[in-house]
Amino acid sequence: MSATDNNEYTPPRVWTWEEPSGGQFASINRPVAGPTHEAELPVGQHPIQLYSLATPNGIKVSIMLEELLALGHEDAEYDAWPIDIGKGEQFSTGFVAINPNSKIPAMVDRSETPPLRVFESGSILLYLAEKFGAFIPSSRAGRTETLNWLFWQMGAAPYLGGGFGHFYRYAPKKWKYPIDRYAMETKRQLDVLNRELAHRPYIAGDDYTVADIAIWSWYGQLALGRLYDAAEFLAVHEYEHLQRWAKEIDARPAVKRGRLVCRTWGEPHEMVPERHSAADIDQVMAKAPAKGG
Repeated sequence: MSATDNNEYTPPRVWTWEEPSGGQFASINRPVAGPTHEAELPVGQHPIQLYSLATPNGIKVSIMLEELLALGHEDAEYDAWPIDIGKGEQFSTGFVAINPNSKIPAMVDRSETPPLRVFESGSILLYLAEKFGAFIPSSRAGRTETLNWLFWQMGAAPYLGGGFGHFYRYAPKKWKYPIDRYAMETKRQLDVLNRELAHRPYIAGDDYTVADIAIWSWYGQLALGRLYDAAEFLAVHEYEHLQRWAKEIDARPAVKRGRLVCRTWGEPHEMVPERHSAADIDQVMAKAPAKGG
């Protein structure tokens, strides 16, 4: 019996891959790792090379780098290159060499000898925070609370993205059971954040940290209506303290800049497909239409 039928699905004793699997990403999904084709990654002039796309996971790193630059860390200058995951560019030999898991974002720090590869967005955020001594508390208590929430995001977001987002937005058909299951979990997570933010300005305390960057990229954008066209469905307006936090972070100049990096869709003032200097972002932001009075 097919899994796409309305009838109950009976799993076989041994699962086998059947093509096509359905859904928007069926053409690139497969049950094995490793490269599918040979292609080298481009390398720019800066020590930090970012290979990404402006997804919730991808913008975490570009926001972090823009925040570091805003603090005056000149060594955080970077080149950013888009990886078209729809075309399977994450399965090139060059990309697999820096992330065997073939997921964006991935980064290479060429200021180290030999160059260091860093993959998984949470690992990249922590690496940059420690390298530059920023956006992570120095105290044991503050650092631990920040890492509590950074790792919470890494564990929680798959329920939002691969769970709710997939079945609500991208699955070839709408099935009530998985949508209800993951909507319930997503709203529970939103409530977790809302309760924490009721008594402190940022998720880990009084200071803005990598935990805020990581969580905002998923849950802040969801609260602002930017993910899956699901704001009304999930009634995100009900989470008062989450809304306050999401809007405050959204207004940060570095966040506005980081969201544009490796973005390959949208209006001209929303896209910086490649980023090699601050001027690349400045020129695009200058195209934004003037706000009415």
